[in-house]
Amino acid sequence: MTEETTEGYTPTTTHAEFGAGNPRLRITRDDDRTEFALDVDLVRIGSAEGNELRIADTDPLHATIQHDDRDEYVLTLHGEGERSAAGSADATHPGEDTQTLRTGAQFTAGPWSFVFARDESADHGRPFGGRKGGEFNDQRLQPPRPDYTAEAAASETAESGAPQAEPAPDDFER
Repeated sequence: MTEETTEGYTPTTTHAEFGAGNPRLRITRDDDRTEFALDVDLVRIGSAEGNELRIADTDPLHATIQHDDRDEYVLTLHGEGERSAAGSADATHPGEDTQTLRTGAQFTAGPWSFVFARDESADHGRPFGGRKGGEFNDQRLQPPRPDYTAEAAASETAESGAPQAEPAPDDFER
């Protein structure tokens, strides 16, 4: 029997480079729609000046999203809101108001709705590069997660001297 090979991309794992996959929030309220790139390690969401994502009609610090050293994006709600997963459903980051974000994860803050998105090839919740790598019983075990410690430290160092972004118009400020 001969081994058959195919040319092109062969997905193997979702252990992409640290911060890869264009992580972002899709934000809606009534007819307002926007996207916010999660390109720093800590995003504070709320109505207070100085927040990375400033939105009207929310608590001064309503939520935070931390990009941790395991290359996960972790939501913590500080104000009233709903999440798409219960705290007990998440073993990676336990806590009643905490959720590890995966593509499609949703939460609310005041009248705003947020949906987390990250390219499948980098979303650690999708083994072997997402749907292209198989579903359900067809998935093989992935190799261990890489140690992202050095990349996480480099990201934090780069952010400490980064200039502040200009505020965005309307209800959104960055």
